[in-house]
Formats: sequence, C-alpha cells, structure tokens
Amino acid sequence: MSETPTQQAVASAVTPPTPAVLVARQQHQQPEAPKEISALKRAALQVMAGGSAGFVEVCIMQPLDVVKTRMQLQTTTKALGESHYNGVFDCFAKMYRQEGLFSFWKGILPPVIAETPKRAIKFVCFEQTKPLFLFGAPAPTPLTFSLAGLTAGLIEAIAVNPFEVVKVAQQADRSKMKEAESTWSVAKRIVKTDGLGFRGLNKGVTATMGRNGTFNMVYFGFYHSVKNYVPAFEDNTQEFIRKVLIGFTSGTLACFINIPFDVAKSRIQGPQPQAGVVKYKGTFRSIGIVYREEGFRALYKGLVPKVMRLGPGGAIMLLVFEYAYEFLQHKFL
Repeated sequence: MSETPTQQAVASAVTPPTPAVLVARQQHQQPEAPKEISALKRAALQVMAGGSAGFVEVCIMQPLDVVKTRMQLQTTTKALGESHYNGVFDCFAKMYRQEGLFSFWKGILPPVIAETPKRAIKFVCFEQTKPLFLFGAPAPTPLTFSLAGLTAGLIEAIAVNPFEVVKVAQQADRSKMKEAESTWSVAKRIVKTDGLGFRGLNKGVTATMGRNGTFNMVYFGFYHSVKNYVPAFEDNTQEFIRKVLIGFTSGTLACFINIPFDVAKSRIQGPQPQAGVVKYKGTFRSIGIVYREEGFRALYKGLVPKVMRLGPGGAIMLLVFEYAYEFLQHKFL
C-alpha cells in the first residue's frame, strides 16, 4: 500500500537527516566567518574611504570655510570700511553681491587635492599609533584615543600646510571669481616671493599643527570614547541619527577648543595689515597680539561658521568614511 502525503511528512520528520543534509543546513544557517584583512589592505581601504569622505565634506562645507577665514582676517571696522563683515549672514550677503556665487568656493582646489593624502594620514596614523598609547591597558582607553588623535593631527598638519597657505591666500582675495588668480598662479607667486620655507609655503606650520593637533585629539578622543557608551540601534534610521549626533558633537567640541590656533593661523598665513611689515609671526605671539589689541572674543572670530562647517562636517566625514569603508570591503574583499 502506498503512503499518503501526511504519512510521508511524518516519516520525513522522524527519520534522522543524513550527514550531507546536516552540513547543508549548517552552511545555510551559520553566517560566513569574516575574512581576515591584512594591514596593507586595511590601509589601502582607509585611504580610499578617507579620500571619499574628505572630498564630499569639502565640496559641501567649503562656503562656510571661506566665510570663517574672511571673518578671522578682518581687524577693525575703520580699517576695512564698507568691506567689513558684521556677522556670518552679512558676510554671505556681501560676498554674493560683490564677488558672485562662485566666490564661496574660492580656494577649494588646494583642499580637494590635499584631502586624499590628508585623510589617509589622519586615519592610518590614528590606527597605527593607538598601540603606542595603551600604557599597559588591555584595550584602548580615552587617553589612548586622544593621544593617537593628537599625533595624527600633528603629522597631518605638516603634510597639508603648504596647501593651507595657498588656500588662505585665495580666500583672502576679494576680487570677483573670474578676476581672481588661479591656484597654480598663487602657489608660484608665493614660492617666487617668499620661497618654500617658514616665510613661504610652510608659513604658519606651527599654528596649523596646533589647530589640527588639538582638533583631532578632541575629535577622535570624544567620538571613540562616547560611541562605546551609547547603545547601537537595530533600526537603520535610528542608528544613522546616533552616528550623526556623536559626530556632530565631536566636531563642535573640537571647534571650541582649537579656534584660537585657527585665528592665529589665518593671521599668519593671510595678508598682513601693513604691506611689507610682518606683524603676525609665531603662533603664541600672534595669539597674544590679537588678545591685547582686540580682546578675548577676537580669539573666537569665525566660531559660528567654523561650528556650522565642522559640526555637521565632522558627522559627514565619519559617516561617509564608515559607509565607504564598508562598501569597499564588500566590493574588493
């Protein structure tokens, strides 16, 4: 007598599965173990992901960087007359009326060119120097993250300072975009006039080191310390918001701490108040001059556009880096 479908189903459930069936089930149910990534491959992926993050962040946030530099360079109302900016929105309005829309992207080429090596240095140095600052701890501590970030920022600053000198010179130019010097022309003029040393393309390098070092110390130290204490969400939207908030807070805190170095950097690398006379020379000397002549608040000039740029900019950079790194892992490994 042939078995009914119900009897066949019962028999199938009672009969033990064969070894081949068990192996197939295990392979189907258990996720594949993650592939081991060599240090060289990991560094290469960090370079590509970091370059992507830097490019996106610069293109979106460059107008705020230009406004920040303009506000940091101005001194007194009398000296600048009608060109004086009374705030962030006044600066935006005057630049648009007097120089045109594309003036907000003045000096964008140097940071775009520098972003890939800059982010590569930042992330690779941060990862590679973390073991040096464990101090016997079994896992990285907040101090580890902060010191590794500081080291990465100092090294990064030395590499990108020549690009910063050219960028500030372009951003300080108030002529219309079509009349402004090209990036290459500005660089050649600086080298021809002042050379490659600390009066030329490496002018203000210590201020850049102070700015980038303190920023990355706070940025990485806060982000990596806090994210371990803020529970992750399974929902993609909630997890995205969590990362945005941590990144935004990290960038904002770093801005408040490092902006005096940023003001000094802009004064040193930008046009001097009197042609032929170098007034701002040396990081702490420049900070002292600004404090004595313009007051404590002058050391925080450009804070609003800086926070508007590096707060969301910090979130953008971290998110693009993480998602780009994850995409590259799936794509190439």
